[in-house]
Amino acid sequence: MNNYCLRRLRYGLNLNDSMMLAIFANAGYKLLHKELKSYLAKEDAKDFIVIPDYLFIIFLDGLIIEKRGKRDGEVELKQTERVASAKKQKLTNNLILNKIKIALTLTTDDLIALLKLADFRVSKSEMSAFFRKPEHRNFRECGNQLLRNLLTGITLKYQSKPKQKKKHHQ
Repeated sequence: MNNYCLRRLRYGLNLNDSMMLAIFANAGYKLLHKELKSYLAKEDAKDFIVIPDYLFIIFLDGLIIEKRGKRDGEVELKQTERVASAKKQKLTNNLILNKIKIALTLTTDDLIALLKLADFRVSKSEMSAFFRKPEHRNFRECGNQLLRNLLTGITLKYQSKPKQKKKHHQ
């Protein structure tokens, strides 16, 4: 699912290879272009490699920095520290959803609207349950279907911006 999300975010947000590498670099991780290509390859390609959870977390953290900037007073982590920090986090769909929400500065209403673009309906209370702590009685796990539909909504929103028509000079 990580590789799928990485590919869909790349396409949905219109990111090229150098932008993708810069996003990893934002989070203090130097990814090689060859590695990126393997992570972006389709599952049946011979050079396909599954992106590890910690590396996808680093990408999402880099995306947050790319879109929102560094936090005030945030200390720059060395690559080994960044990897150690990311490996401590458990990657779940809820975490992916939350990091995308933060990176793109989305409200609950924005998320619901993106899902609606993909013909996926969810209520405000259902959506807020995904952002609760797991021990909360109203916590709900985010499923693959919701995440896939969110990525579809992102693609529909960010890829469908009208392109400026070139004026023909006569």
